[in-house]
Amino acid sequence: MNSSSKKPSYTGKDVFIGIDVHKRTYSVVSVVEGIVVKKWQTAAVPEQLAKQLRSYFSGANLYSAYEAGFSGFVLHRRLEEVGIKNIVVNAASIETTVHNRVKTDKRDALKIASLLEAGRLKRIKIPSEREEAQRLLTRTRQQLIEERTAVKNKIRMKCHQIGLIAADEQRKMSHKLVQELLEKSPFQELNLVIGAYWQIWKALDAQIKKLDEELKQQAQQDPNEKIYHSAPGIGPLGARILSNELGDMSQFDNERQLFSYTGLTPCEHSSGDNTCRGHITRQGNSRVRWVLCEAAWRAIKKDMSLKECFERLYPRTGKKRAIVAIARKLIGRIRSAFRARSEYRIAPVA
Repeated sequence: MNSSSKKPSYTGKDVFIGIDVHKRTYSVVSVVEGIVVKKWQTAAVPEQLAKQLRSYFSGANLYSAYEAGFSGFVLHRRLEEVGIKNIVVNAASIETTVHNRVKTDKRDALKIASLLEAGRLKRIKIPSEREEAQRLLTRTRQQLIEERTAVKNKIRMKCHQIGLIAADEQRKMSHKLVQELLEKSPFQELNLVIGAYWQIWKALDAQIKKLDEELKQQAQQDPNEKIYHSAPGIGPLGARILSNELGDMSQFDNERQLFSYTGLTPCEHSSGDNTCRGHITRQGNSRVRWVLCEAAWRAIKKDMSLKECFERLYPRTGKKRAIVAIARKLIGRIRSAFRARSEYRIAPVA
């Protein structure tokens, strides 16, 4: 009796592959015509997975997807290099049913594969390696700012614990205030603790300053800088973040695509013949969304047409929803400026 099993042929077939990415492993599920044909776990080595997929499914049309996250886009690029059509998707866009909220690696991979086959996944924009490197400056700066804020809060809490700072103290934490606290401190141990945190704070200041200098150089060499900076409410740092995250906005085919990428698209709920719009989806780039909403608050003081729109909206929607609408309008106008290759022009009031 011949016990050898014949390897199935996938020549000419469409194979859809869901990949659940972890630090050390990939969980992989492959689907053909709605049927799971193979599932396995492998080391998180992009070249190895690409080789496996080409070996297991020789002659097939391969389509794969995985969630955006800590792993970046190295896996995407390796898969594309060997002819696998891969997309990277926002985790929040992956549908979860009420009865299927138990999270396992293989279940996640199966969900991705099934939705990919059904055409129900939305890809995110993949930056070039150069664009990804440029983003590191603004993203790392923000991380250092957050770390510095955490250090300041720790100094405040230690001093409050000993009674050096009153609970209702309104002064912001500053180098001058830390010096005063050290002079008032009755305990050497507290001085050592505050001094240790203060040194970390100063080191973070130095690194942030170094990044700021590099960002100035980056701005001088960036052809997109003038357009972003010309928009009301957008300062030098906001322009850097938007340019590094969005690049030349004429690349977006339409405003809907742009709003989806920035997460400024309202949720829609349909019932019968009625379609209701609610809060924004919050999918997409949270850094860009934050910059745009902050810029919108400043923009309504400079652009009277935006101010009129805001004043018309907020009595019905509330100020938070109204400012999101202004952020949408603002980024739409900036895209128009890119398409016209001109600086932002404040629209005249009708």
